[in-house]
Amino acid sequence: MQFDPKPHIAAAKARLRDRQDVKASFASLRQAAEAEIDGIREEIARGGSGIPEIAYADIHSGSLTGDDIQAILRKGCVIVRGVFTRDQANAWNDEIGAYIDRNDYMTKAREKAGIDKYFSQLENAVPQIFGLYWSRPQVMARQAESLAETRRFLNRLWRIDGPAGTEFDPDLDLTYADRTRRRAPGDTTLGLSPHMDAGSYERWCDPAFQAVYAPVFEGHWQDYDPWRAAFRTQTREYASPAVSSMFRTFQGWTGLTEQGPGGGTLQLVPTVLSMPWMLLRALQDDIADDDLCGAAPGRALGADAEHHAELLEGLVTIPTVMPGDTVWWHTDTIHAVEDANASENWANVIYIGASPDCRKNRAYAARQQATFLDGRSPPDFAPEDYEVDFKGRATLDDLTPLGRRQMGF
Repeated sequence: MQFDPKPHIAAAKARLRDRQDVKASFASLRQAAEAEIDGIREEIARGGSGIPEIAYADIHSGSLTGDDIQAILRKGCVIVRGVFTRDQANAWNDEIGAYIDRNDYMTKAREKAGIDKYFSQLENAVPQIFGLYWSRPQVMARQAESLAETRRFLNRLWRIDGPAGTEFDPDLDLTYADRTRRRAPGDTTLGLSPHMDAGSYERWCDPAFQAVYAPVFEGHWQDYDPWRAAFRTQTREYASPAVSSMFRTFQGWTGLTEQGPGGGTLQLVPTVLSMPWMLLRALQDDIADDDLCGAAPGRALGADAEHHAELLEGLVTIPTVMPGDTVWWHTDTIHAVEDANASENWANVIYIGASPDCRKNRAYAARQQATFLDGRSPPDFAPEDYEVDFKGRATLDDLTPLGRRQMGF
């Protein structure tokens, strides 16, 4: 029997509306969000991008300023430049291309079309994302010391104390094997409309999510701290292919090619007010009692023009990044992919986020181990299993001591 979320949504909304004057709370939040978005647009008008940028070299040397940190905390995203050398990123890009060609991935993908339905409710449904997880470049990048140091820095931005003790270890990430994007020059069909990952209707209905967002739901959204980790490792997402069941402090990717505005690449709404705004928007009187602005089980949480137009005024494309640069965004950040790659460059990335060691993530890592050894798709993803017989995929022998720890071996 198919799960019907509507009774659960209606019950949760009734309880949440009883906690506060949702109309008044949302009105004050709208003013604050409008000011943030106006600031983003003013920054862009002055020639900026609206998105903080730092250098990996400054992370490594410990020379970042307080202003650098505060910008990341306010915007919920950051570009870290030079995590890998251009030569290394270019070599990985070529190797992944050869891996795809050598194993005739495109033919196999056509045969398995339709298995992955995660983005089926978004306006632009099919991003040019390859269901590959275990190529050597992906594995090498995940276990690189420079990336580990970058993720330690990002994880330490969080407050990790909670009622049950420390929520996670910021100094060790566990591998969350994700896919790779390869978008051809001139492509006009494979964008991705604005959304959030890591839960949809659950954000209103799951008890742990309700605890995470308690200040928002109790009428004092100003006290909400998006960097407080308490309860985030206890959330339970609806089980579905391609829905992350690992806790990620940041989603992210590593650039393999030059890409920027007009190049079919990432867009962000760079403010941490987006999540409170979406939570309270769904509780307003113009939304049906059993609806959460279209949020549905097992799907990305879409941000659309009908319900979230004010937030989407802050949607900006990342500035031009080079091979070896990385981009990171808080798990509650609205993101999208441009509709067209109007450039002459490929827009290629490896998806690698920050998923620190905690009980929830260790449980997933244990399930993921066998899929790595067999070359199957990881547990969270549609069971396409392309790489079982692929030549040149990474094996246990390719893991460094850090890579083995990250994989839970």
